[in-house]
Parts: sequence; structure tokens; C-alpha cells
Amino acid sequence: MTLITGFLGSGKTTLISRLLRHPDMDRVAVVINEIGEIGIDNDLIKMSSENVSLLANGCLCCSVRTDLQETLRELFGERRSGQIPDFDRVMIETTGLADPAPVIQTLASDTMLGANYRLDGVVTLVDAVNALSQLGDRPEPEQQIALADRIFITKCDLASAGAIADLQEAIATINPRAGIRRCSMGDVHPGDLVGIGLQSARASDRTLHFLGELQPGPAEKDPPGGAYLGSKLPTRHDPAVKTLSLRFDHPFTWASFSAAMELVIALRGKDLLRVKGIVNVEGSPVVVQGVGHVFHPPLTLDRWPSDDAGTRLVFISRNIAPDTLRALFNAVGAIQS
Repeated sequence: MTLITGFLGSGKTTLISRLLRHPDMDRVAVVINEIGEIGIDNDLIKMSSENVSLLANGCLCCSVRTDLQETLRELFGERRSGQIPDFDRVMIETTGLADPAPVIQTLASDTMLGANYRLDGVVTLVDAVNALSQLGDRPEPEQQIALADRIFITKCDLASAGAIADLQEAIATINPRAGIRRCSMGDVHPGDLVGIGLQSARASDRTLHFLGELQPGPAEKDPPGGAYLGSKLPTRHDPAVKTLSLRFDHPFTWASFSAAMELVIALRGKDLLRVKGIVNVEGSPVVVQGVGHVFHPPLTLDRWPSDDAGTRLVFISRNIAPDTLRALFNAVGAIQS
């Protein structure tokens, strides 16, 4: 599953409309809030069920009828029973005012959904014209940027080069891990929205890219400070949301690391937006990731993805100082002297 988010007016409807007509969407189901907003009547070839529309290119368009969990359960059930065509991927559009964190937590904590769906990543659209003012006025755009794995700046044709550069810098101070790309009028290839998350336990360069350690490709803006995990990151004046990086050169036991994270969650869970990292657990590389209070099951890699066997953790949080996090690890004896 790919979660597509972005504040009001960022271009999600335009993007979804273009995606629904792309020939490479033939095995994709798109879950949106209201089919009527998209204007796909001329592309329908039949109604597959009460709330699922089959398009001429084979793409399924599904509206959220009750809540997202129920919609995804029904979608999978209808796929399994043959009521609707088979699909390999789901793209979910959130509302412009949605905080992505509860959605991600739902997908991670619902065991039935977890048995049938895997979250690939979060894609956030950012409006080049209005985003800078929105970041100062509303909390939602900052949260959507903070939780993104990939960011597309929209309406670049309506903004000056200086304004776009300022926006890229603002995005990078909130979330330097996410690759930043540009799109015009929703013109994004479906392939740019997939392959964001970990595919398996086999370590590779993509593992490091998922964790934010590698320099991005030529289509993305280089993160400030170069390599991300364990590097010094830029900060804004009095930011509400900040990205913090911790590094530990000694191995952990799983018990000591778990105790430290449980303490962080217990004391500062409401301020913890997202955690990603690779942990040295008695010599083995273990990938951890979580949103708020909910963590995905840890994934032990088949090998270290590079020569660096140190523990690197990235916390996206509200007003938590690095010394506070380190002190919490110290408090349970997780950090060895």
C-alpha cells in the first residue's frame, strides 16, 4: 500500500485523476474519499460492486464507505471471492486535513490487514505556492511532511525559483530523509510512488536509502549534510517538529533496546511522530520503525548493508532534545560505558 497525503489544495485530486488513467495502473486499486470528485464517468466500463468502479485500463477505484479498515477488508474480500478483478497494490488518498500517523498506526496494528497488506510508504504532495505560509499557520502540513518517505512539490510552474528553493530548505529541516521531487499537473508515473519501503530482509543499497542514509538520485534534492543517519542535521528557529539522530557504537541486547524504547514511548510518546533506524542487536542488523506508540515488527537483515555496524536511529518528534533521548537510553542501562 502507498499512502498519498498532502494539505488542502496540494493537488491530490489532480494527481489521482492522472493516475487512474495511466495504463500501468491495471493491477492497482485506488481508495479515495469521493469518486465523484475525480470525474471518471467516461472511463468506467462497469460497476464491479456497490462502492468499487472498474476503469477501462483495469484500475479499480474504490470510495471509503465507512472507515478505511472496513473498506480495505471489503476490498480484499471481494478480490478473494472474485467479485472484483485481482490487484497487486493499493494507493490510498487521505483528506487534506488528515494526520497520516493514525492511518499508519491502524495499518500497523490491525492484524487482519497486516496479514494481507504491507505498507510501502507515505507520499506527500506539497504546494509550492502556499506551503510556506501553511507551515506557519497549521500543524497538518508539517505532520504530513514529517511522516513522508517521498515528497512531490506541486505547482512549480506558478512559483518562482527562489520560492521553491526556500520551500525545499524548509522541507529538508523538517524531514531531510525524504527524497524531494517536482511534479506538474499531477504528471507522475505510478512507478514513482512504489518501491519506497523495505521489500524483504535481504540487505542492499535500497535498505540504506529506505533508512535515509544514501544520497538521493539526481531527481531529488541532496539532503543537508550529506549522508543522513548519524549525521548532524539542520534545525530551524523554534521548530515544532524536528528530526533528531542518535548513534551508538556498541551492540545492544534486544531486552535493553526494547526497554529504552518503551521508556521513550511511555514518557514522550505523544511527541514522537516517527522512528526509523538500524540497530546492532548482539552483532545482528535489525531494522526498526514505528509511528507514535505503534511499532512494526522488527526485521533482522541477512547482513549489514554496509561496513558500518553501528546503531543509527532517527526520531521525528515535537520538541524532544537529543540529550533527553540519550538520557532515557541511559536510564535503563541501554548505553554501555
